[in-house]
Amino acid sequence: MLELESGYSDGDIDTNPTSNPSLNDLVDRRYSRRDTLKSGVSAAAIAVFGGSVLAACDSNSSGNGNNTAPVVTAGSSGSASAGRLVTLTSTVTDDGGIVTSAWTQVSGPTVSLTNANTATATFTAPAVSAATPLVFRYIATDQQGLQASAETTVSVTPAALGFTAVAKNKNDVVTVPTGYSVGVLTRLGDPIVKDVAAFKNDGTDTGYGSRIGDHGDALHYFGLNAAGARDDTSNTRGVLVQNHENITVAYLHASGPTNVAAGPRPEAEALKEIEAHGVSAVELVRGTAGWAYVQDSTFNRRVTPNTAVDISGPVRGSALLVTPYSTGGTAGRGTINNCANGSTPWATLLTCEENWAGYFRRPAATDNARRTPKEVTALSRYGVTSTNGNYAWASVTPADASNTTYRRWDAQATGTSSTTDYRNEPNQFGWVVEIDPYDRSKAPRKRTALGRMNHEGCWPGPFVAGRKPAFYMGDDAQNEYLYKFVSATGWAEADATNADRLAIGDKYLDAGTLYVAKFNADGTGQWLPLVFGQGNVVSTNATYAFADQADVLTHARLAADVQGATRMDRPEWTAVNPVTGEVYLTLTNNASRTTATADAANPRVYVDPPSTARGNRNGHIIRLRETGDTTEATSFNWDIYLFAAGSDLDATNINLSALTADNDLSSPDGLWFGRPSNASGQVTPLLWIQTDDGAFTDVTNNQMLAAFPGRVGDGGTRTVTNTAADGTTSQVVTRIGAAPGTNLRRFLVGPVECEITGVDSTPDGRTLFVGIQHPGENGTAATPTSKWPDSQGAVSTPPATTRPRSAVVVVVKNDGGVVGL
Repeated sequence: MLELESGYSDGDIDTNPTSNPSLNDLVDRRYSRRDTLKSGVSAAAIAVFGGSVLAACDSNSSGNGNNTAPVVTAGSSGSASAGRLVTLTSTVTDDGGIVTSAWTQVSGPTVSLTNANTATATFTAPAVSAATPLVFRYIATDQQGLQASAETTVSVTPAALGFTAVAKNKNDVVTVPTGYSVGVLTRLGDPIVKDVAAFKNDGTDTGYGSRIGDHGDALHYFGLNAAGARDDTSNTRGVLVQNHENITVAYLHASGPTNVAAGPRPEAEALKEIEAHGVSAVELVRGTAGWAYVQDSTFNRRVTPNTAVDISGPVRGSALLVTPYSTGGTAGRGTINNCANGSTPWATLLTCEENWAGYFRRPAATDNARRTPKEVTALSRYGVTSTNGNYAWASVTPADASNTTYRRWDAQATGTSSTTDYRNEPNQFGWVVEIDPYDRSKAPRKRTALGRMNHEGCWPGPFVAGRKPAFYMGDDAQNEYLYKFVSATGWAEADATNADRLAIGDKYLDAGTLYVAKFNADGTGQWLPLVFGQGNVVSTNATYAFADQADVLTHARLAADVQGATRMDRPEWTAVNPVTGEVYLTLTNNASRTTATADAANPRVYVDPPSTARGNRNGHIIRLRETGDTTEATSFNWDIYLFAAGSDLDATNINLSALTADNDLSSPDGLWFGRPSNASGQVTPLLWIQTDDGAFTDVTNNQMLAAFPGRVGDGGTRTVTNTAADGTTSQVVTRIGAAPGTNLRRFLVGPVECEITGVDSTPDGRTLFVGIQHPGENGTAATPTSKWPDSQGAVSTPPATTRPRSAVVVVVKNDGGVVGL
């Protein structure tokens, strides 16, 4: 064999004659000549969690060849509570130049990283039930393909209120916590149709059927994608649908209204007032300058008391709904006094007709003689007894004699039958009305299976596949009831995305069972069915002889009476905890509650100075848990989550929830849980409470508070001693929730003489929409008592004659986190 002169070499022989630097030379010289790639305010790596700055750490991997891997740093361990915005900031140094860099999540509940392919990324801390670590890795690759990485750990803790309580005040602005900003979005009179003139706000404006209405109340945001289709995840474009409950008539006309008490009313004034009621839908878009509405959007719509509507459900076609407008009892005109609301998984709005009875003229002294005893009983029970009607619209003599726009508000039986007069027109109101916010060509539908009353709200319980869904409703008047409607049809998930949304409403809302609540002293309760032929709901009932189920639903109050429901302290909004399914009901107040009528569910009777009147002046919030945690249950457990009161009132018998200056309140009204699409509605959902108060306004304007309310049964029993006017005392044992403490906090205070009502958010919870109703409601055209919203952020004081306007405000957290957390 021929042997080679030099044997096999593994490369240890130097054969390079050049003078290029060695690897050791490169390492030694690296730090004196390296380039630095930085992001953020400092070369040090930081991570910011809700305002706290974390120290830095780093790690790097070695490369092979003639180049050294980048040097990467990333934020060190820190913590953030759910809903807070977290900022991850890294630094990279490298000789050869960085080609790619990115943040990735290594472990923990999955979050969505914004700007993940840059050195600075952000995410919203997810909802958790206990401290949970999330690990993130930052990886950088240079031009040589060499790579380095660093990791940081964020410990996410359960959600906590993320603001300092706003102090009570009587300022003529909307006050929000430090770290938050507020802006005005839509206002009374804003034009929502192309070419409609800008609002002058001097009482001369007309065309309210093409403008935002007055007294904005409950509202809901429905998302839109870039193509203008339904998108339940959109945070930048949507349709805001808002109720318009009533009017401040003094500001709608140049010099105030004419003959508003009894008439005759000018037709132009009455038309303006009618059209300012109802519902509005407007498209919203978030741009670089923030949120704005689109005046000429094809989604914009007004539903007024004059809009054609369909009657749906068991009362459709009943003789009780026959009018000259609809001789078959299948259709009607409009909706009025819309207060609270609800929404459905198939993306429709449920708007609720509340104090509608007072709009009708029906002097009982003369009209009762024209009615049957049964009719008189029903009309009296619903309060259709006004001599002239709230605004005397029936007194208008229209220019067109065939125009029945005003005649319909006269409910007297003056003709030969219900097809010749409007005796049945009141029966057309008091319903839940379903509206498709995405299709303005579809007429609203009145869902009669849900009963007729002073509907304050209609909030759904949890939708579970195969289970019959339920909707919870308060009847807003003193000593009225809490109701529940259970659909006849089990829920099918596919129906949530059906494009024919009102047809899905037909499926779930037109057949089912209406129940009313009975609260027992031992903390239990029953749902009593309001079904013809069951219990006392029969044709032989001595109080009211029910004819059929249409009669029962049209006169649900009477059916609830005979079934023995519990009279409550003015039931208002309902809200359902999206995690637990527990139902919350605001009981705003009750001036007629006495020591003789106090019970476990309505236990307080007291005097709150400076008033000398007795009753439940400040109201409370009751909650219930369905047996078996199912919407189909016919029984429940209950307690009182919160007793509203001033912090200076007797802690033993009045301020039972131990409220302080940071969270005392009166007359809770609006009620809403955060959306389950973000941390405010997950694990431990955030509850928003709004007030409509006259008892506390000597101390503060109306307000909105945020709370983590706990669970039914987290407190115990309490004995309340009530004192009657004659000095005698009586005791009531009630069920009380755990004292809220710092888990209840004042978030917002409104302007002068307003009500805070209506609240919703974008799906990500970063934008909160809040309704401000009737600021300056006690003023006149000549001497307004508020100048809001012109006073909001004003550089100079608005003119003395500036008229106030109801409006929607947008509230955001300055760092971009979930509002409230």
